[in-house]
Amino acid sequence: MRDGEAGDDSAEAELSTGGHARLRNRRCLPVTWKPGGPRAHEWDFRAGAGRAAAFLLGLVAVGEAFWRSVAADVSIEFGLTLCLLAVAGTVPLGLLRPAAAAVLLAAAGFLSLALLKVLTAGAAVAVVVSLVLAGAVWVQTLAVPFVVLAIAQPSIMAVLLAACAPAAVWAGIAAGARKEALLHRAARQAVAATLVEHTARGERARIARELHDVVAHHISMIAVQAETARLTTPGLPDLGAQRFSEIGDRARTGLTEMRRLLGVLREGTEPELKPQPKLQQLVDLLDDARLSASARLIVSGAPVPLDPGVELAAYRIVQEALTNARRHAPGAAVDVELRYGPQLRVRIRDNGPGTANPAGHGLAGMRERAAAAGGTLRAGPVDTVGGFLVEAVLPVEET
Repeated sequence: MRDGEAGDDSAEAELSTGGHARLRNRRCLPVTWKPGGPRAHEWDFRAGAGRAAAFLLGLVAVGEAFWRSVAADVSIEFGLTLCLLAVAGTVPLGLLRPAAAAVLLAAAGFLSLALLKVLTAGAAVAVVVSLVLAGAVWVQTLAVPFVVLAIAQPSIMAVLLAACAPAAVWAGIAAGARKEALLHRAARQAVAATLVEHTARGERARIARELHDVVAHHISMIAVQAETARLTTPGLPDLGAQRFSEIGDRARTGLTEMRRLLGVLREGTEPELKPQPKLQQLVDLLDDARLSASARLIVSGAPVPLDPGVELAAYRIVQEALTNARRHAPGAAVDVELRYGPQLRVRIRDNGPGTANPAGHGLAGMRERAAAAGGTLRAGPVDTVGGFLVEAVLPVEET
């Protein structure tokens, strides 16, 4: 059989590329970024591992404060105050939002340095982390007290915080700006993808409407003219009247199938789902083929239940091969053979001229069907006896 295309296959291609084309009265909803939303650079210190890390930092700070108090042999009040400031300068990182935690931790750190001249390492780390997580322009004001303190009462910790706090603030601002830029870019990409998708759906729907309107008109005229010829031709033999009637019935059936398959692309319609054909329906397929030429069905081996995908692939291959035979070898006898065994062999051979059309897509489509079902397909002229042969080998898996 030559490279042709069965009507059902082309209609299925239309259906697979379509989908749901409800395009009118639909708008692209803009994708927006809400200020103050979650940032990609944030580690949520209010939940899970973040809270545990904040509390661990608090324990380290309290332990350091206690050790400093004992080592310096200071008063109990001094030690308790240092421990309380250590707790206030670390634990809120795991309880409050980043901005609120930054304010409280900066205040606790400043008081500890200004009043006690001491700041635990854990509290200093918490201050820097909170400034990074806050990531807002106004947070830079929280770094000013440490700069002033480093000038007025210079100490190692005050100088370190005066240097690190502004850098931490701007690092947080930069991370927030990068997150915002990524969100805006993602929003633009989403809008662009949506517009492309809607444009493609609209074009498919327009093509489907035009195809339906043009082809439906011609098929309807075929049905009407066949019926008119059957009724108005004088002396028409019974066989001729039967053929005209069959032409009309076939045209109406094709029109119904086309409307059903293309209707899914049109707004507000749903396809009427029907069961996929099976190999038992090959008899009806060959009955249709016998209207124009001789056709035989040969079955060898014990039939076994097949996987639905394999059975559909075999049916469609036979259907396409018969269509090609009618197109490229009109009047040629066709044999369809099913050989059951470890594998299912489907052979379709005609006794026509045995030429192929390299510009078509039918043979490629049959090969794709066979490969999708886990099998192989070969096709070509038969050198010894003439004609054209299509042979597919498909797997047999009992269900």
